[in-house]
Amino acid sequence: MQIIPTILEKQFDLAEEKIRLIKDQTTWIQIDVIDSVYVHGKTFELERLTRSGLNTENILWEVHLMVKEPQKWIAKSNFIDASRIIGQVEMMSDLEAFVSKVKDTAEAGLAFDIETPIGEIPKETDLVLLMARKAGFDPQELDSRIFDKIETLKKIRKEEGLEFKIGVDGGITQENIKKLAEAGIDIAYCGGAIFNGNVKNNLEKLNERIK
Repeated sequence: MQIIPTILEKQFDLAEEKIRLIKDQTTWIQIDVIDSVYVHGKTFELERLTRSGLNTENILWEVHLMVKEPQKWIAKSNFIDASRIIGQVEMMSDLEAFVSKVKDTAEAGLAFDIETPIGEIPKETDLVLLMARKAGFDPQELDSRIFDKIETLKKIRKEEGLEFKIGVDGGITQENIKKLAEAGIDIAYCGGAIFNGNVKNNLEKLNERIK
């Protein structure tokens, strides 16, 4: 199982500091984008990443679009050379169109909030991201309902012969990450579990838990 750091910040200088701390410890970094429509609050302008001055040439950017009509944000994600673009299905008018458009330049992902039932997954989808808590800035604990949703996704993947990866984001800690690994997910997205304290030590401990 892979661990990917997530950055959810309203101010770019705070995001920049987190990138500085983690960029030599990981290959992938997920940037969360919120437009104040889907959930309250607004993150920094995505384009700022190209002007940070940080050496991130070895980083693969993943953009999680928690915005109205994620398809309209694909160009901005391409501007920072995103390698994977994920959109919240609750804000999409056409899942197939979103996945197809993203696939022109990057891997395509669909995200389901904790309250959202899992529906049809387009064949070309590379990743399905399950939110283990309500999306947004407020920290919340992992919702135990996530484990049933993981099983549902695994069943869909097997029965329909699909190849998407399964990711979980929200409320992941050193205490529960092993259970998620045992549930069979492919990617664990971690924010506070990495950045609250010593980043290098936290990441090492998380990786030790899933061995």
